[in-house]
Amino acid sequence: MGGGPEHGTAHGAEHRPDRWGLPLGFAAFLFWGIGMPLFFPLLEPAGAIEIIAQRILWSLFFCLLALLAIRSLGELRTILTSPRTVGTLAIASALIVVNWTVYVYGVLTERLLDAALGYFLNPVVTVLLAVLVLRERLRPAQWVAVGLGLAAVVVIATGVSGLPWIAVCLALSFSVYGLVKNRTGRSVGALPGLTVETLLAAPVAAGYLIWLGEANTFADHGPGHAALLASAGIITALPLLLFGAAARRLPLSVIGMMQYLAPTLQFLVAVLILGEHMPPARWAGFALVWAAIVTLAWDALRATRRNPRPR
Repeated sequence: MGGGPEHGTAHGAEHRPDRWGLPLGFAAFLFWGIGMPLFFPLLEPAGAIEIIAQRILWSLFFCLLALLAIRSLGELRTILTSPRTVGTLAIASALIVVNWTVYVYGVLTERLLDAALGYFLNPVVTVLLAVLVLRERLRPAQWVAVGLGLAAVVVIATGVSGLPWIAVCLALSFSVYGLVKNRTGRSVGALPGLTVETLLAAPVAAGYLIWLGEANTFADHGPGHAALLASAGIITALPLLLFGAAARRLPLSVIGMMQYLAPTLQFLVAVLILGEHMPPARWAGFALVWAAIVTLAWDALRATRRNPRPR
């Protein structure tokens, strides 16, 4: 989401939660749900693509610093010596750059509600991809959830000035990103993975900023603006580190439920702080998406009870 949690990152399902797990997790989702929607408008007059180019370069810088601080540069070297892993992460890099760009564009154009809808739709699209790509067989409740999600898009498209393309693009890009990242296996940690993804995107980002020339706002709007653009790297890396720390301390079921905090907070920011319009069709669409999420959560809980993991 604008740099949200990665699929398969949380692998502490068997771990007993400690007292720091929930605070760390909540801090990460507060960044994603409240911090980012309020932060990116501060970067104007920079446009969405310029912001993402700066975000890529500064994220790479701070990721490298973080790896150096925790003495994990060896993980980076291991990844870079595997052409297959690098190739997979190159695809992931392209997808996350698309996701970041569309999200920032949505925020800057006062369409945060569409962004929130996209991340609410994400688990529904992930289930649909499991059928289309992985050839998995869905349970009836999962089909119901997919149907509700598709109905939500149709209701909003017909009732609110066309297809909510921002929501659809965010849901698709992040779901496919999660699918691709799962192909790398759990041997690639969140921070080294993000470092390689930004490293691969860095030449394009740097080239775009050079191409902008005098239109590049970094040096022309004072040190405060430059500092804000540079801090995009921290805004990207810090919540990911917080989430990774929480994932090691909390059961997977708790992490799974917490993923809905970010779009919920984005929804509240859009409606209560930014005052985005909520016509009846949009309320109906969100209600259908929320029903789909409840259906998926209920089905997952029932499946877990029927097939408990062996201890």
